[in-house]
Amino acid sequence: MKKIIAATYAPMHEDKNLNLEIVKDYAKFLKENKVMGAFVNGSTGDFVSLSTLERKRLIEAWGKSKPEGFYLINHVGHTNLRESKELAEHSSDIVDAIAALPPFYFRPKHMDDLLVYCSEVAQSAPNLPFYYYHIPVLTGVDFLMADFLDRATEMIPNFSGIKYTNDHIQDFGKCLEFAPERISLFFGIDEKFMDSLMTGATGWVGSTYNHLAPLYIKIASCVSHGEMEEAKLLQKKAITFVETLESLGGFHGGSKSFMKQFGLDMGPSRFPHKAFDDDKLLKARRFFEEMEINGYMSKPFHDDKAQQ
Repeated sequence: MKKIIAATYAPMHEDKNLNLEIVKDYAKFLKENKVMGAFVNGSTGDFVSLSTLERKRLIEAWGKSKPEGFYLINHVGHTNLRESKELAEHSSDIVDAIAALPPFYFRPKHMDDLLVYCSEVAQSAPNLPFYYYHIPVLTGVDFLMADFLDRATEMIPNFSGIKYTNDHIQDFGKCLEFAPERISLFFGIDEKFMDSLMTGATGWVGSTYNHLAPLYIKIASCVSHGEMEEAKLLQKKAITFVETLESLGGFHGGSKSFMKQFGLDMGPSRFPHKAFDDDKLLKARRFFEEMEINGYMSKPFHDDKAQQ
């Protein structure tokens, strides 16, 4: 396995201002659960509800807290190309790589337009690997990535791959075959983790790697040993985790609130996502226990200093 990377939350105080003090503990928690990196300021991280200054402050906190050997990717995409370039340039001395989804209000209508956007963002941090963030269900920008790869590798010197969040396994498979020695793909649909393994994926970015890292590591082990029925059962548990939180009031707000289970209070989400109250969290915990999911959850964070 190459990399399981958590799409991280933007931690907040109750007043919905950023809680940067918790980032160090958050990074340690992920590292201790064998998560190999963090994807900051992405969809999971409320990036569309953060100001450019807040996005800068958040990635600065992650840069200061990054554990040794931890792969840090900052998402810098924006509807405003100037803002995206500013965020990319700001990342130059902080992170290991940047990523950008395309403008999603006035969208690129042709691949040429998308390539120009990506090129300008990438060249604002030419010392960093650049990944295109493909998530058409939210951006409405949906070109075949196999075709995009062919052109992006010629046009963008630091182009390094794609965060592929789309249920198009055939296209994803073709991308995997494209120059694997220099192009990396990060699959982004947690509920399809097993399917991506069967296709040949070696890298992932997703929100539930915060909560269920041991589960996915076990799925990968089962697939590598040919234990396919066990892998399917475990994948169903991951799907149940997502569906349960969604049914109780919304996955985004619910999964952020559920981080309390691991000793990390990420605080509320910004509008329109809603945090879960204690009653909903209790219902979720009890259901996960009944479904035998708890045993595959990440190990809680323990503050060593607090115990001294």
